[in-house]
Amino acid sequence: MEATTDMQWGLPWPGAELAEQAEQAGATAFCSGEFADLNAYVTATEMAHATSAAHVGPGIAYAFARSPFVHAASVRHLSRIAPGRVFLGLGAGTGRMNKDWFGVDSSRPAARMAELVEVIRSYLHAENGARIKFSGDFYDIDADIRAPIFGRLDVPILLGAFNRIMLRTVGRSADGVLGHGVFTDRWWSEVVDPELESGAAQAGRDPSVLHRWGWVITAIDDENPGRAIADAKLQIAFYLTVKTYDSLVELHGWQDEVTAIRSTFRSGNPKAMADHVSEDMLNAIAVCGDSAQAADMLAARKRLPHTAFFAPPAFLVSLRRKAAYDAAVIGLADLIGRHDGSRQ
Repeated sequence: MEATTDMQWGLPWPGAELAEQAEQAGATAFCSGEFADLNAYVTATEMAHATSAAHVGPGIAYAFARSPFVHAASVRHLSRIAPGRVFLGLGAGTGRMNKDWFGVDSSRPAARMAELVEVIRSYLHAENGARIKFSGDFYDIDADIRAPIFGRLDVPILLGAFNRIMLRTVGRSADGVLGHGVFTDRWWSEVVDPELESGAAQAGRDPSVLHRWGWVITAIDDENPGRAIADAKLQIAFYLTVKTYDSLVELHGWQDEVTAIRSTFRSGNPKAMADHVSEDMLNAIAVCGDSAQAADMLAARKRLPHTAFFAPPAFLVSLRRKAAYDAAVIGLADLIGRHDGSRQ
């Protein structure tokens, strides 16, 4: 296991004002996602400028949408702004996204990801004057960059990994995992940890040094706890419309609920999906309700990530309400800091 006593915590980027409050309350990391209107590296630059001590980085950036050179150059740039505080989170994305959105090949994603990590590290570890050479199945690099811009830079590379093959790839090749918001205690303890250990053993690595970071769906509202619960349920339902997570669904026996969720999603009334998220699903995945209920749900969790990004629901939730959820997490900082998220 990654060495830890109390769970550390952070937020998906909440903006400079809330981030300052979060750092003062003990937040140790901020991450940035991306989409069609959001660039993870641009947001990470905002985070680097607006924070003083917390770790900052993409969490996650689309891995195959950029070349290894672009990833590495972006990390070096960020590290000049926030030296010693940068991490890189990469995710494969879906095959459809890579082909139809990005126009790139993503076949054999686990093997491709392992090579990408290796090539990025080659750029980051290069000394001045060193030629960067790599020849693999997916990347063929011969970079003779004659500029005094290098020098070894050690930046943790985390992978957004869900399935067993990609988790083993993390254990063999990366510095840690950045878990999805649907991860449950059982998924961490029965799937993630064993597969990380298996991959690490294959490469002769020590699994205890791997970072176990992840997102936790969090919606706390003392004035309207019912709406917070509904928002959390709707986010869970939206995530589970994707068949990627069927193995987690099967582990917990939630097939009937997820069948109803997907049927409702196709019906054109997405808000009604939340009606099919059971209390068992809610308690296993989210932290929500008023402050007291959220505290109880947090205390009941036995295997949270060692650095948890408490992420407000985003599906059909306004920016104003998301900001309120971020502020509520900051208000529970003392409780979060005392939680031992690594208990088995």
